[in-house]
Parts: sequence; structure tokens; C-alpha cells
Amino acid sequence: MDTTTQTSDTASTDVSTNKTTNGFEKGCAAIKPHVSVLCRYLTSKEKFHEFVDSGLEGGKGKDRGEAESAAEEATGEPEEKRIKLDNGAQPEDDKYDKKKFRGQNKSRPHMKPQKYDDRRLCPSIIQERETKCFYGDKCKFFHNIAEYMASKPADLGERCYLYDTFGKCQYGVTCRFAKAHTGPDFKNLVNDDLFNTFKDRTPVRNNLSKDLQWQLRKRKVPFKGADAYLKTINKSKPQGGKDKESDAVEKDSADSSCCLAEAQNEHTEADSTVTVKNTEEGKSLQVAEKSVGALTDVDIVKLRPCERKQVDFRDKLYLAPLTTCGNLPFRRVCKRFGVDITCGEMAMCTNLLQGQTSEWALLKRHESEDLFGVQLEGCFPDTMTRCAELLNNNIDVDFVDINSGCPIDLVFKKGGGCGLMMRTNKFEQIVRGMNSVLDVPLTVKIRTGVQEKTNTAHKLIPELKKWGVSLITLHGRSREQRYTKLADWDYIDTCSKLASPIPLFGNGDILSWEDAMKARETGVSGIMVARGALIKPWIFTEIKERRHWDISSSERLDVLRDFTQFGMEHWGSDTQGLEKTRNFLLEWLSFMCRYIPVGLLERVPQKINERPPYYMGRDYLESLMASQNVEDWVKISEMLLGPVPKNFSFLPKHKANAYK
Repeated sequence: MDTTTQTSDTASTDVSTNKTTNGFEKGCAAIKPHVSVLCRYLTSKEKFHEFVDSGLEGGKGKDRGEAESAAEEATGEPEEKRIKLDNGAQPEDDKYDKKKFRGQNKSRPHMKPQKYDDRRLCPSIIQERETKCFYGDKCKFFHNIAEYMASKPADLGERCYLYDTFGKCQYGVTCRFAKAHTGPDFKNLVNDDLFNTFKDRTPVRNNLSKDLQWQLRKRKVPFKGADAYLKTINKSKPQGGKDKESDAVEKDSADSSCCLAEAQNEHTEADSTVTVKNTEEGKSLQVAEKSVGALTDVDIVKLRPCERKQVDFRDKLYLAPLTTCGNLPFRRVCKRFGVDITCGEMAMCTNLLQGQTSEWALLKRHESEDLFGVQLEGCFPDTMTRCAELLNNNIDVDFVDINSGCPIDLVFKKGGGCGLMMRTNKFEQIVRGMNSVLDVPLTVKIRTGVQEKTNTAHKLIPELKKWGVSLITLHGRSREQRYTKLADWDYIDTCSKLASPIPLFGNGDILSWEDAMKARETGVSGIMVARGALIKPWIFTEIKERRHWDISSSERLDVLRDFTQFGMEHWGSDTQGLEKTRNFLLEWLSFMCRYIPVGLLERVPQKINERPPYYMGRDYLESLMASQNVEDWVKISEMLLGPVPKNFSFLPKHKANAYK
């Protein structure tokens, strides 16, 4: 490889080899060829993996190379992240495989959560309850502590993060650091001073209570505001043509659900009994209304839009709602680096209305998140309005965001995500309905459009202003583009002028503080960062301090250690919680491995569309973190969470390779 000092900006391109004249492959970031004769960063794939493998396993580079070639022959998978073949040709047989393995790994099978404990201890034993297990001999869990401890995997360390932080580990003997807080009789120890400090605090809010979950599953939760709004929609619909039957069904369902609300509005005396007649079935419904205390303004006066909670979004850094990777522990890491606004992962409104625990977990908020919102996905005004009212009455958020930018087929084909941009009538009903039941600002996230060369956001933004949104976030790509090509910031600038005085945030291709400053030169009110935060979460510090941070490998490992500790706090320090933390860590590492240290770059800053070439780091750990092989990601996780179980497997969401 040529190591001349000519920069890649002025280098010419050799089409036949797909490389510039200075030796850099087209589309790759420019790495310093050498600092001295003895220190060379750029290398080949074979030498890179040989070096990485020799660090921990003592020269298994050949074994890995043979395994990779065998896997590629078996699956037909092309060499990862290649634009063209070495000879510039593209065989017919390879076209399908290149298309199949680019972008998201859509072909991965649906995998149930893996269980790593052959014998799981009964919760009554873990929590040291005074009463015996309710199920007795029929309980499916294990009750013998001595036998459980004999078969339990070895502890991973002598210090437990949960015990050292909160004074008590709620996972007791099942904790993988149990020796730090268990006595000789397997009793869980408590540090009273620390425990009393956190006793009255609630670090994580927005939990789903069992009572609310039961009401949702039995459909006992009233939606007075949503039903009243839906009734006005049904009255304004034309009764005729193709939609006559569907409109009649929606009207009947809305009328029946509004009977209770109408009856309560007609009578205000305490303990009054109201008879509501159902004209369709000819039956009467006895509704007992009970009121406590005097009638106040809150009962009869609704907040005007100008009287709602106001949020100042301008000039703030916004962490995008990131599916899978934007979990609560990751958001806590970003808060430490200076992000201002955080938002939960996209939640399906229908799943929330059904009381699904996994979906409600996406709404959880840590106490460090001082400006926090949730993002909802839905395609119908009835479910979205009811879900907004449900969240408004039961959780603590600063704003609610509508996802009208999700490009995935599962959401788009049913009319949600980007599909809302094409269904403006439904979109208007959703925005107005949610605004009518929310006491916090309503925001919207959109793309430039659905088709690549047909931008429609500039037509939609003036309508969103009329409908009453408080913030618009625009991703500078269309649905068809996904993450190919650069974001169109000129178009974002045009849309920001149309949105004024409503704040508009721009999103796309922010990976350095220079990118952020260039984006702020447009008319946007703020910046949303998505993939850039996954590649380097310290980007928020760089933007605020306007500097490049040449972060060392040990500092990056400390960031990952913070994530694993937050993960154990969130998902648990037992085996099941540790492995869930490991899976989310590996998903994050599939992005973080794209980072190139500032000290190794020939041209600063790194661009988000530049692929990292194979290079040797300044130490072994830096080289290991640069690996795009999933086995090396697992090695990094083992440094923090111990060895993986025997039945462990990992299938990355955004990569085509896997670990088994």
C-alpha cells in the first residue's frame, strides 16, 4: 500500500482498483499512513485479525480466517462493507446476496428470549418473605437454596454495584456478585445507611402498576376526553358512499362509550342515579355517579393551549428516540456527556392500551432525565387519542412525540410512521385529538417524504402549524433513501423558514462538532443526533465545548462499564439480567466499532458516510474495539460481564454476521 503524504482530498481515483492514488479505498476514512517507520496504522484484513486474535487467544488468526471463509461459502455472504470487487466486476450470482445483506438484517429469525438458568429460585426465597410460597409443592421454581448455590455459576466479582450504590441488592443469592452481600447462611445483607438514603427516592418513574394493567386488560379504563373528541369526528363525517358502514360502526361505538360521560355532565348532585337508554338494544343502563367534595374549576374548565405546560426546546441537543439501542441505560450515558433532551424508544399505542409490560418498559424515565418525552406510533385517531389520554393521566413526561418518520415496512404498510405523511386527513385527526387530551406539548418527527425524489415535508409543515404541534423534527432523508446518501440540509433550511415561529430541529449525518455548527448555520432551532450518538456518545461534550476529543481506549471502556452498571440496575444483576445487558451492549458495539480515534485520522473530522478501513490502534484494546467481527464484540463484553454461557447466541439487528 502506498504511503505517500498526499491527502485524500486531492488524490485522484483509480477506477480499476477502486482506490485513490494515495492507497485509500474509495469511501473509506483517511487514516494516517505512518507516524514513524516503526508505527504504522493502516493494515490488511488478515494482519488485523491476526493481531487481534493473538492478544487474548495466542494466534488463532488462521482458525478465524478458515471459519470466515467456510461461513461465506455456506451462506453466500459477501465480504462485509465492500463497494465493489477487487477487479471491479460484479458477477450475476453476487447481486442478490449484496442486496440481501445490506442495511438491516431483515432475514434473521424471530428468537424467543433465551433462558440461561436450568433451575430458577422462587421469588419468595429471593425476597426472603416471611410467608411460604403461595403455590406450595405446585410451584415451578426451585426452593432449596443449598442445592441452588451448588449449581449456580461462579460469581463474577467481589463487589456488587447495586449493593455499593443502594445498600441492598434485591436479587439476593441469585445475584452474580452475591458474595459481596450474603452471609454464611445465605441471608441478604443490608447497608442501613445507604438503604435509608434511597428508601424514599424513586430513581425510575413511569412504571406500570398491576392495578392499571388489570384495568387495561379488562377494558375498564375510561377515556372521557378521547371519546368526546371521537364523537365530534363521527358527526362531521359524510354519511354515504363507501365509508357509510364503517362510519356507522365507529359512531355506534363512540356513542356507547360516551354514554357515561354525557350522563355525568348532566347531573352534578352527589350519589345521583342516572338511567341511560341504549336505543340499539332497547336496554337501560344504571350508572351510579359519586362525587366527593365541592365542584371546582378543574371539573368544568379545560386548559387552553396557551395555559399548558411550556417547554423551551430552542438551542438544545436532542438525543433521537432510537429503537433497541436508545434504552434507559444508554440515555443515562448520554446525559453524563451533556445531552439536553431525551426521548424513549418508539412505543406502539395498541400495545400500550393492551397493558403489555414490555411496551410500557419503553416509557420508563430516570431521575437524571430532566427533559424527557415519549414517542408513540399509531395510524388511527381513536387509538392514538386514547393512548395520549392514558399517558397524560398516568405517567410523568414533558412532551409526547408522534412518529411519522419510521421507514420500516411493518409500520409503513399499515399506515403508520412515514405512511401518515400520505394520509393527511387521518394525520390531522390524530394531531388534533391528541392535543385535545394532553396537558404537555405535542411534537412530530417526519422525513422529507416517502419517495426519494419527491419531497413533501414543505407541504405538510404549514398544516402541522395549524393543527397545533409545538415542535417539528425533520430527518433530511426520504423513506426510500433510508440511510443511503447524505441528508439534505438545504431542504431542512427551507423547511425551517416555513415552520417559523414553531421550532424545527434538523436531523442527519451529525458526527462532529463541525457538523453541528454547520447545521446550526441553517435556520433550525436545534439539532437531533441519532447514529452519531451511537458511534460516539461523547459527541454532545464535543459540540458543547467545540473541540475534538481524542478519547483513549481505556476511557471508552469506562463508558461501556458505566453502561453495564446502569444495565444491571435496570435489568438485574442475576444471570438473566446480565445476559440482557450483554445483548444490548453488543447491539451498541455494532455501531461503536465504526468510530476512528481522532489521533489516527489524517483528515479531521470523520464523516458518518466514510467506512473505517482496517487499522492498528495505538494499543491492543483500541484495535479490538475497531473490529467489525462479532466475536471481538463478545470479547469486550466478557471483560465487563464475564464469560458468556454455553448456550449463548447473538444475532445483530444491523449486521449480517452472528455469534453462536
